[in-house]
Amino acid sequence: MLTIWLTAGKSKKAANKGSLFFNMVLRGIGAAPGFAAGKIHIHKKTCIEPIERIDPGGEERQLEKYQLIKKQAKEKLEKIMLSMEKHDPEKAKIFAVHQDIADDIIINEEITDKIKNEHWAGDWAIYQVYETCLSMVRKAPDPLIAQRAADFEDVRSLLLRLWQGIEDEGLSLTEPVIIAACDLLPSDTAALDKNKVLALLTETGGVTSHSAIIAKSYGIPAILGIQGLLNAVKQEQFAAVDSNAGTVILDPDKATIEDYNKKTAVFILERMEADTFLSGEAYTACKERIEVGLNIANASDDELAASPYVDSVGLFRTEFLYMGAKALPAEDEQFAVYRKVLEHFGQRPVTLRTLDIGGDKPLSYLNLSHEDNPFLGNRALRFCFSHPEIFKTQIRACLRASVYGNLQIMLPMVSSLDDIHMAKEFIRTVINDMKKESLKVGEIKTGIMIEIPSIAFLADHAAREVDFASIGSNDLCQYLCAADRMNSAVAPYYQSYHPAMFRLIKETAAAFNNAGKPLSICGELGADPLAIPVLIGLGMRKFSMAAASVAAVKRAIASSTVKNAEKMAAKVLELTTAAEVKNYLSKNI
Repeated sequence: MLTIWLTAGKSKKAANKGSLFFNMVLRGIGAAPGFAAGKIHIHKKTCIEPIERIDPGGEERQLEKYQLIKKQAKEKLEKIMLSMEKHDPEKAKIFAVHQDIADDIIINEEITDKIKNEHWAGDWAIYQVYETCLSMVRKAPDPLIAQRAADFEDVRSLLLRLWQGIEDEGLSLTEPVIIAACDLLPSDTAALDKNKVLALLTETGGVTSHSAIIAKSYGIPAILGIQGLLNAVKQEQFAAVDSNAGTVILDPDKATIEDYNKKTAVFILERMEADTFLSGEAYTACKERIEVGLNIANASDDELAASPYVDSVGLFRTEFLYMGAKALPAEDEQFAVYRKVLEHFGQRPVTLRTLDIGGDKPLSYLNLSHEDNPFLGNRALRFCFSHPEIFKTQIRACLRASVYGNLQIMLPMVSSLDDIHMAKEFIRTVINDMKKESLKVGEIKTGIMIEIPSIAFLADHAAREVDFASIGSNDLCQYLCAADRMNSAVAPYYQSYHPAMFRLIKETAAAFNNAGKPLSICGELGADPLAIPVLIGLGMRKFSMAAASVAAVKRAIASSTVKNAEKMAAKVLELTTAAEVKNYLSKNI
């Protein structure tokens, strides 16, 4: 279904006659803020159609060909990786991961089996085996896991192109343009010249996709999830992009273009101004101190480079240790990574979220049961309770590392006080066992993620049981609105500005503030400059976000007073729809 609105206006030629012309307006999900006006460059990859079966007797030739193209793929990935190491070492690591995927034992065994025993053509086997992996990864509620779908899709695309002898079109730009694509994969953006990209538009993806992450890191406006985009636009067609509103005006008139060029200039100046706040501590305009933490995922040097600008690690996702491995990570392996981060941050708190994995997040080396509704299934803390040896290994690694810094352990997917009691008892048991082994354990604090409405409504009781908490606004919104945040078809129902969200945050903040316990917010809402004043007004004093958002959030904090923030929060709590909230904030910040 194509998402199109028509807006009426008067053309200059028809103005005297009073006749109207119509602009086509496309709508999607604003994934990176900003404005742009310019020509569209359509990036459309060749669709590769695999063959379903082969005649018996051709299996050996297919197997030989598969081994050959796999070797070619690894050589090509190695070449890309080496070329990128010179100017962007972190991006180079992406292609090292792609090499690992191409060489994955389970994937290769499955493809070989389909060719050898089920008589599938090699390209069909590649397509279907990778599709199975993709279907599981795409459903992952953790954005950093779902993001890996792009890596699997990229490797599959490379293998299929090599199989059928199709050249890679690449994404070479000669002038600044607005890119329109189905989606952008890591290989598409490997050598992308950000100075020649005015904006990104895609048919698929959301705020946590590879395209969104690239756009945010480069400061490029992006609108994703525009259904039917490539059927609606033409090569070199002019467009005006407002990613704040999630709209694309096709064939805008001269006045609209001039207006958008002015908005673009203002946006760039505001971003430059925000960057001046990066290195300073975060204070409101009335001099109240606000803590700003960092969300990290893989403990890379690139992620840790932002440490001088933050007060803590507000969220250390640990799934990468499990998702990127061929077997469960050993205790020593985990310990080394946790120690690295703790030593890097010294006495600043590092909040490590325990394993958030489950039936919807595939671990190829574990035989996880299929779940019809994995978002509500055996994931995160529930998974750890049902796999105590896996949980114990991680807790031991955490506790061993705790002597090297200021460790806080945070439990995800908590829905009841029973969950808290069970987890605390589990941790106490592990501590006692380690002390019997004469292993040193540092002082730790234990907290929870508030992302399920049931525990938010019990926040006053939960605050008496834990040392701290963090609101995971992404999942909290998903469960509160009953809208899958990874499903673009229900994107309008996933409303982070829903008044119920702010009401629930208010009650949660009040409960923890009354108990004298720290409460932070580590989801996308806590990195949104538009929402910052309201959150301060609701009682929030700690925020955690990706490095790319730190400067803008500090600027938003510095522009607010607590008194004015409280007035805004009170007004927001009176509003009845997400649209009213966003409109009010847009006009008053």
